[in-house]
Amino acid sequence: MKTPNGFEIIEQFEKWAPKHLALEGDPIGLQIGSLDKPVNRVLVTLDVNEEVADEAIEKKAELIICHHPPLFRPLKTVRTDQPQGALLEKLIKHDIAVYAAHTNLDVAEGGVNDMFAEALGLTDTKVLVPTYEEELVKLGVFVPESHEEALREALGKAGAGTIGDYEYCSYTLSGTGRFRPTEAAHPYLGEAGKLEVTHESKIEVVLRKHDTNRVVKAMIAAHPYEEPAYDIFTLANREKEMGLGRVGMLKNSMLLREFIEIVKKQLNVPAVRIVGDPDQEVKKVAVLGGDGNKYVQAAKFAGADVYVTGDLYYHTAHDARALGLAVIDPGHNTEKIMMKGVADRFNGKWACEFIPSDVNTEPFMFK
Repeated sequence: MKTPNGFEIIEQFEKWAPKHLALEGDPIGLQIGSLDKPVNRVLVTLDVNEEVADEAIEKKAELIICHHPPLFRPLKTVRTDQPQGALLEKLIKHDIAVYAAHTNLDVAEGGVNDMFAEALGLTDTKVLVPTYEEELVKLGVFVPESHEEALREALGKAGAGTIGDYEYCSYTLSGTGRFRPTEAAHPYLGEAGKLEVTHESKIEVVLRKHDTNRVVKAMIAAHPYEEPAYDIFTLANREKEMGLGRVGMLKNSMLLREFIEIVKKQLNVPAVRIVGDPDQEVKKVAVLGGDGNKYVQAAKFAGADVYVTGDLYYHTAHDARALGLAVIDPGHNTEKIMMKGVADRFNGKWACEFIPSDVNTEPFMFK
């Protein structure tokens, strides 16, 4: 296996958690350093602080992928005699790049919220708060019959033709193409000034709108014609909704107190805050990593018996209690579940090691 550079790693990462999934204003992406270098080790962490920077230096990581952006608000100064400036100086001096994947990783299929749902044993999961619905387009391209297979392969590799759990989907029509090359042309078929008539196929594929540029580039590169003829149509149908949080079912109903023990064990926390009667029965569970205060109503509307989220506010807890919704708050730091999840997803793809951080960035102590 080859050693990738930073661009190759992030290109693959963003196929999983593309930037357009992030909520508006979320400062994601490359925040510190450069991706233009070979990467042998990637440190995956929830937060980036001085201890994490020291760990990256010790483990010789060239790239850090984090969930919480270290530069969440614009900097007014970069003072190296202050903690944040000193952190930036240390990372830059050791040529360690920092890439943040925040709400895009929350929303992504298989991302943070799916990791939570899987850890808690939820089945039949659905999106709790829809935030994104992918627009679809259809590409129709005309190609000589001799190049049908090669073009279909190129389109599939570029991501076109994916419909649900099926990929490389296409439809082909046969017909007759006509064109007359000008004197300035360098035609694959025909001669300048003469009308050419040839058997052609029209290949149609569905693709996500945000993939259009990549797919068209791949199509042009694989096409024998100097000027390929193609159409792009916007479709009324959409891909399935994506968004924050998940809601699903426990395999068996249980008492809230029993589910609390599962949450503590599976999310590796010593204690939780709860709203509700520990002896009430729960079956349907909503979960949202990080701060989920805004979505208590959404959890109740989805029919959840209990809502698992972090950083619950005092007045929001009263609102949940009034709604009859139990809440379990295991803390914001439980999003550390993403470290192993990201590392497991990418280890083995290249001659590059993805290492979950060993640093505990939980700021609270439990007594």
